[in-house]
Amino acid sequence: MAKILVIDDEPSITKLVSAYLKPEGYEVFTASDGNAGLKAARAFKPDLIILDIMLPGMDGIELLSRLRRESDVYVIMLTAKTEETDKIVGLTVGADDYVTKPFSPRELVARVKAALRRIETGAGLGGERSVLSFKHVRMDVDARKVSVDEKPVELTAIEFDLLKALAENHGRVLTREQLLEKVWGGEYFGEIRVVDVHLGHVRQKLGRDDLIATVRGVGYRFEDEPL
Repeated sequence: MAKILVIDDEPSITKLVSAYLKPEGYEVFTASDGNAGLKAARAFKPDLIILDIMLPGMDGIELLSRLRRESDVYVIMLTAKTEETDKIVGLTVGADDYVTKPFSPRELVARVKAALRRIETGAGLGGERSVLSFKHVRMDVDARKVSVDEKPVELTAIEFDLLKALAENHGRVLTREQLLEKVWGGEYFGEIRVVDVHLGHVRQKLGRDDLIATVRGVGYRFEDEPL
């Protein structure tokens, strides 16, 4: 049974989200401010967090920034703000997805289900170990480990899946829509720019500019040489 933490200072929101998630079989815990939310995340160890950006005390951005120093738990941000910059800030500090208030509870549940399916599928349970080996990059898919020039690289779950999708299609251009489908799933309803932000993180962490090429107006291509 997956565990979900909902952090929001509006009781009506936490009650609504809980009312839709619990019948799906999820264990739901709630917190009403940033400090309590961070403590709950550490103690509850959820599989997924639904996090409001506007919280009393410590806001959602600061909470997520602190959380990312110790965890890559999947985070969906809730925000009443609709400006592009607010969405990008949330993604930049480590959010995996976001939902703008007011939102459809059914849409939120669909995103939660898709995210948890992706996490379970990516866990690599059983079967033969799969390794993608290139001149500079090595990906152990089952262990979800990445190294560049034999040095380990720490990627979040989303970042790993984006790199894996590109590496498995070495030399081919994948559009943003294709990457959304492969990584976030067909139920994703959000902003396509989420791909650009997370791939920017991947490039920075890989430490090389020649591994992922941007094909202007189309998408991205993985260019490391296969072994």
